[in-house]
Amino acid sequence: MKYRHFLLALPFLLAGCSGNETPVQHVATGEPIKPIRLIADTTNIFMTDYVPSLMAQNGQVEKLSWIAPEQLEVVLLEGETLPENALPEQLALIDHGRSIQMINIFDEKEGFNIPVLPDKPVKNALVSEKYENGELVVRFLAPASHPSFVAFVQNMLICEDLWTPNEDGTWTLHLSESDALRKCSTGRAFLRIYAEDDTYLYNDLLIPLQDGTPVTDAGLLNRHDDNAQVLYSILIDRFHNGNTANDWKLNSPEVLDIVDYQGGDFAGITAKINEGFFSRLGVNTLWISPITQNPWDAWGRYEFHNGNKYDSTRTYTKFSAYHGYWPIFNTSLEKRFGTPEEFKTLLETAHAHGMNVILDYVANHMHINSPTLQAHPEWMTDSILPDGRRNFELWDEARLTTWFDTHIPSLDLEREDVCQPMTDTALYWMEHYDVDGFRHDACKHIPEGYWRMLGQKIAARYPNRHVWMIGETYGDPSLINSYVKTGMLNAQFDFNMYYSAIHTLCGEGSMHDIDNTIRTSLATYGAHHTMGNISGNHDQPRFASFAGGGIRFDENGKEVGWTRECGLIPNAITDAAQRAELEEQAYKRALLLEVLNLTLPGVPCIYQGDEYAETGANDPDNRHMVRFDNVSEREQAFRDEVSHLIQLRRSSMPLLYGDYMPVAVDDDVLCFDRTYMGETVRVTIDRKNLTYTIQ
Repeated sequence: MKYRHFLLALPFLLAGCSGNETPVQHVATGEPIKPIRLIADTTNIFMTDYVPSLMAQNGQVEKLSWIAPEQLEVVLLEGETLPENALPEQLALIDHGRSIQMINIFDEKEGFNIPVLPDKPVKNALVSEKYENGELVVRFLAPASHPSFVAFVQNMLICEDLWTPNEDGTWTLHLSESDALRKCSTGRAFLRIYAEDDTYLYNDLLIPLQDGTPVTDAGLLNRHDDNAQVLYSILIDRFHNGNTANDWKLNSPEVLDIVDYQGGDFAGITAKINEGFFSRLGVNTLWISPITQNPWDAWGRYEFHNGNKYDSTRTYTKFSAYHGYWPIFNTSLEKRFGTPEEFKTLLETAHAHGMNVILDYVANHMHINSPTLQAHPEWMTDSILPDGRRNFELWDEARLTTWFDTHIPSLDLEREDVCQPMTDTALYWMEHYDVDGFRHDACKHIPEGYWRMLGQKIAARYPNRHVWMIGETYGDPSLINSYVKTGMLNAQFDFNMYYSAIHTLCGEGSMHDIDNTIRTSLATYGAHHTMGNISGNHDQPRFASFAGGGIRFDENGKEVGWTRECGLIPNAITDAAQRAELEEQAYKRALLLEVLNLTLPGVPCIYQGDEYAETGANDPDNRHMVRFDNVSEREQAFRDEVSHLIQLRRSSMPLLYGDYMPVAVDDDVLCFDRTYMGETVRVTIDRKNLTYTIQ
């Protein structure tokens, strides 16, 4: 790739705001833009990742200009010219200063800044201490050599002259004197503070503001405050049957009942909202599995080489599409789940109870019998690799083209004529239903161009709508983070955190492993990320079964699920006293994962049934119907403890917006603080004694 180098060296602007709102003003006072994080010598960026609404209007915004400081060398592609009144689609940044910089974008009325963070090691040692009389005090918990600060309200820079050092080592930000604050003095806004010294980049501070004042009461937060979310993952067909009139099993002799439809539907979710199930538990965002129409016949095939526990006469089973991940029509509701009116009622009821609903959307593939693919077979990726091998389940080797199965071909989303309609079908659900966002399936198997196009369309069509999107990507943090941008996804699930927890709490790992994963996540995704911290999901064996040894790490989870009962502890243990002791240990160990998820930065996500420590191996053994009343005394106690932890988190500003400060770690014990505005919550988790404290 060839570049053309040039330098832009102009002072940053803090323009006034008057008259009707311009596109630049909208961004300036809008949702905070995720910072650009420089890596290595040259960092390539797409401007759509940071200002999708402006890129959607590129060349149409009058008097649009942008500048960068002299320490930040801007590089355009060879032959590309800088467009008038527009932003370049792609550029590269070379850092000559190794300090926090900014790209300033402005028109005649307003300007805003995109923070650019240097490639420095991250140190967790900066906390907010207090706010009085318009002044915010912050403190370094360790010596800082020549510290400096950059602060924003939304995306508007606060003048550096408003910072003053104090004799006790703290620093004061004279916030009330800020022009940026005055422009966002009504409703919700966010104060962001970035700090560095000669060696380190420090954890950033994120402070929600209400009418220009820092929020110290969690009761002022609402469902649109992303960091205050607690997700509950619902597999619709396996949740609750609220309308038996839409029950429709395949009743095929080739399909075992465990993989046939069980009757869960929209009406069932609505009923549980009205009954107070979610409110008592404390969750405020419902992630529901895909709702698009799937095939009405059986597909796939699983051979039973070791028999099966459901029907000893059967040597194989096919599957219904009860899970929803085989879309055949992307803009039609699955009739087994309910009608458009029932789905709208679900959304209205959730919102009336202060809850979000995010929709699981599948863009990577469609069912092979989809009329769309029948009409456009060229939309499918090639199922045969150039070397002649079958292109199936090559998750990393051919991640953008591999098929998940023979009946669900992947779409060639690098084609414009495929990407355009697929992004439009995602927006269909926003246009016709008041959904609050999406959980996107199989993100790493979809090219980045799709996410940029989707983000740009959302920004252009719904500029004032709060939309939160979380993705599914298995891989290293750099791959996962490559999709987490202002113009792409808000977050992804932190599977690496989950795997560290499994192997530490249930296996041979050490608390050092969890500590290292936490530090890596914070350094990669930011101190106040909204990455999903999961208790499990529909593709994993149940954590509780790992916790008690009901399933071992060296076993094939799918095979176990078909061949034997997978409970809390090994079936071979028959002594009643020993079983009782091991079961109690398993519940305590499983609870430690909930403690971790509900006290760390990020968004906790509880997979249905994990709130009472449901057991099971892998799919489909991890997808039994939720039990609401038919739970044991110990399962009910576990659910009560989880509910208490959720309520504790949602009522605590330190647990929602506090900065993570490591305190101590050894092989068995992890201790950390969450600190916000001088209030600290200390969390200690002891995997050896299976205890925890939250103080």
